[in-house]
Amino acid sequence: AAGGGGWLPWLGLALLPLAVPPATAPGGCPSACYCVATPELVQCRYERLEEPPKELPVTVHNLSITGSNLSVLRRAAFAARPLPDLRLLRLRHDNIHTVEDMALQGLPALRTLDLSHNPLLSVAAGAFAGAPLLRTLQLNQALLAAPLEEQLSLATRNLSLRRLELAGNALRALPDALLPAGLEELDLRNNSLQRLAAAELRILDAPGSRGLRLTLGANPWSCDCALRPFLAWLRAALARVADARSLRCAGPPPLRGTALLRLRPEGLVCADSEGGQLETASYVFFGIVLALIGIVFLMVLYLNRRGIKRWLHNLREACRDQMEGYHYRYEQDADPRSASAISTP
Repeated sequence: AAGGGGWLPWLGLALLPLAVPPATAPGGCPSACYCVATPELVQCRYERLEEPPKELPVTVHNLSITGSNLSVLRRAAFAARPLPDLRLLRLRHDNIHTVEDMALQGLPALRTLDLSHNPLLSVAAGAFAGAPLLRTLQLNQALLAAPLEEQLSLATRNLSLRRLELAGNALRALPDALLPAGLEELDLRNNSLQRLAAAELRILDAPGSRGLRLTLGANPWSCDCALRPFLAWLRAALARVADARSLRCAGPPPLRGTALLRLRPEGLVCADSEGGQLETASYVFFGIVLALIGIVFLMVLYLNRRGIKRWLHNLREACRDQMEGYHYRYEQDADPRSASAISTP
């Protein structure tokens, strides 16, 4: 038994590293966060932080802060301890409504910024100035609280963005103000796009945008005659729309669920003309019904012409008798002899 228990100290030494919490690991994760595998990946999830943690490993490459209450991303929010190697910063579901000037100062190597699922209200013109290498900006479900196209256009004017994600923002038109020259990928899934008008298609075919690839799924495409320009463009630019074959009609009801690429342009009916055709058809039907009623009435009159003639004769005789009775009473009332006889006692 004594010999068998000799392995217990060695087992304790083997398990000792597992008992060390992430906050005390070499390289130092903040107490509200934990490092995954190495300090190069740091995650801070649902810790209700009100500002980014200041004691981050200087070697961190990927930083994710999720489910906190950052509210305002202030100037130099990450500059307390510069992170020269940080390449990806995820700030999702952090209730961020304001991004101040130079908020990304101290992140010179940042290439991807994710601000999705935040109720953005204000983005300063110099919000991203501290990250000159920023190439991917993710703003999925982040533009629902306020229209920020002009502010974001100013904030990204000096960047060389390659990918822009705007999914789930209830956009009704192509955000042309957010299409800088050189942009390669634009994600517009799950918005409120019913069609892309001819003017928007000209923007996509401009020299600076011809290399732009789009994703357009989960939009309520209205398959009427106004869709024809976009349908023609889509067929000619299949390589530019990654999910072109999955695009489907949301209306009108007869075409709901039909793939856009299966539509024929001549089969797309204008909503107004369709309504006019229905209205015209209703009037025609109503006129036909009235005509049929009139024909039936005339047939009844024709088939009963003798009875009607007899009824008219009887009616005329009755009216004549009535008028003769009125005339007789009038003559009696006008005769003075009748009046004196009535007045004599």
